[in-house]
Amino acid sequence: MRPLVITTLLAVLAGVEGVNFSYETEQLTDADIGNFTALAFGDASTATRLAGCRASPGTPEWPLEREWARLNSSLGGALIGAAPPAAVCYDGPAMDEAACDLLLFNASSGRYYIDDPVSVLSEWPEGDTCHTRPAEGETCTQGGFPTYVVNATTVKQIQMAVNFARNKNLRLVIKNTGHDFIGRSTGAGSLSIWTHWLKDFEFVPEYEIGEYSGMAARVGTGIESWEMAAHMSDHNMTTVVAGGYTVGAYGGWIQGGGHSALASKYGLGADQALSIQVVTADGRFITADPTQNTDLFYALRGGGGSTFGVVTSLVVKAHPPTTVLSSTVAFSVGGRSSVPAPGDVDKFWEGFDIFHKFSNVILDNQGTACMSRLLDTYVSQRSNTSYSFTADVELPDVSGDFLAEFVRPLVEDLQAVGLNVTPSAPEAASNWGAGSQGRGDQPGSSRFGSRLFPRENFQDPALFVATQQAIRQSIEDGYMFHGIHAGGAHAADNAANPAFRRAAIHADLFDSTRQRGLSPAAFEAAHGRLAAAMDRWRAVSPGAGAYFNEADLEEPNWQQAFFGDGYPRLQAVKAARDPWGLFYAPVTVGSEAWVVVTEDGLPTQNGRLCRVAEEG
Repeated sequence: MRPLVITTLLAVLAGVEGVNFSYETEQLTDADIGNFTALAFGDASTATRLAGCRASPGTPEWPLEREWARLNSSLGGALIGAAPPAAVCYDGPAMDEAACDLLLFNASSGRYYIDDPVSVLSEWPEGDTCHTRPAEGETCTQGGFPTYVVNATTVKQIQMAVNFARNKNLRLVIKNTGHDFIGRSTGAGSLSIWTHWLKDFEFVPEYEIGEYSGMAARVGTGIESWEMAAHMSDHNMTTVVAGGYTVGAYGGWIQGGGHSALASKYGLGADQALSIQVVTADGRFITADPTQNTDLFYALRGGGGSTFGVVTSLVVKAHPPTTVLSSTVAFSVGGRSSVPAPGDVDKFWEGFDIFHKFSNVILDNQGTACMSRLLDTYVSQRSNTSYSFTADVELPDVSGDFLAEFVRPLVEDLQAVGLNVTPSAPEAASNWGAGSQGRGDQPGSSRFGSRLFPRENFQDPALFVATQQAIRQSIEDGYMFHGIHAGGAHAADNAANPAFRRAAIHADLFDSTRQRGLSPAAFEAAHGRLAAAMDRWRAVSPGAGAYFNEADLEEPNWQQAFFGDGYPRLQAVKAARDPWGLFYAPVTVGSEAWVVVTEDGLPTQNGRLCRVAEEG
């Protein structure tokens, strides 16, 4: 499949918010439904709360094969019988030696996983089954993968999937590119809506809505960040997208808040949306913007993906063409097999302090600082006395000479404490542009936690010391620290985490332990150690939060951590728009009412979804 690129508008479009892409003009009608009542629309005002569990394969409530066949016919053949990717490597009906060889030897260099209907980039939420490289005696089961997938290329297909799932009491999940780290895009026994191919694009030279007047772009939710680079170049403008090349720039990323290399200059991803096209839980296709369905317009901008509806397209702000230059600052002490000179470790941590103090200057200049090269780390412990630090200092719309001069005071301060630092020559930021052309992403199986450290943590002297000590201790415990210094203080009436607005760093703490293959006791013990390290971060940043899209599934008090004081408002929107609880994903608004019941008791998606009160 290939994206359909709509011809650029050459004149001002009045009321462009009412113009849909071609895939959105094909909508479900009463004539389409006919006597197939499983496709009937819902009515939130008369919704009945269903008790018990969602239907799952093998239960009496599960649709009959003829019903699935009829759904597939109604969908025009878009229903896919889902199977774990590695099923081709196991004895059974799916075994395919050629396909297995492709998976084992070529998938990691191409787009195999990004273009696969069920793959997500974190494996452990699927359960401990169907490993890509099976050990002797291992078997492959469906695990936490969906049972069926709707390869959605029209709004009508999405409406059918939503209505069928609601009317048949099925678990429903939404998947775009699969950049999902805690299991929101997968689920055992589910029907999945795959929005990956909704890649249409339209540039709007002049657009007015609410208080906004300027350039805009209409974008399909399946467009990946790297794909937007060509559109930006073609139309001499910039839109805010994720730094990860294959992240769906206008799906869950923007709905969860969305940080980027331009966050300090233009705000979060959630701040960019001007109008949103969405299929809601009743199956209706509507527009949410500053003038209509304003409750959804608020919630869909930062209130979390897979929660309020299936977004099909947006109108987003387009900014003047913006370049991002980067200069890498790196230093290390010791080596994997060498012992550093006396005092070198202290010098390393002094350098770490110097950089974090300088980060305030970066933010004041609308810049960012982050790890962006896949083979490097931000801060890691290579041995008990060996540490490495790598960060890219990024500034928008500056010359190479300006950036070189900008980082010079930082480099001189680092050199003054005895660190060997030579910054790289300024170049185009490696996390901004077409980059790898969307190739090379593959799943991992580790866990991490995150924290939005407030700016005051790096301005108040005593708090700075406590914060740096908490981070240092977590690194000394063997975890990898990854920090993205990006300002999100742009005012906006949306649901983006208020902690973003006063944050200096979105920080991740990575545990390299492979979760799949662990016993339940070892799995829980590994998380317990990570949680203890994260608790030190939380202790020095009370009342702060964590980034919804990159977080620990078991984040304590996640409602406050992900949504702050906006959570009650989001609960009200959820209750009004989805009284059925159709849109479920872990640690999302309203998910407290549900639990995934797993055989091993682990927090994966490999189990039946049940109401909390009826989980027995």
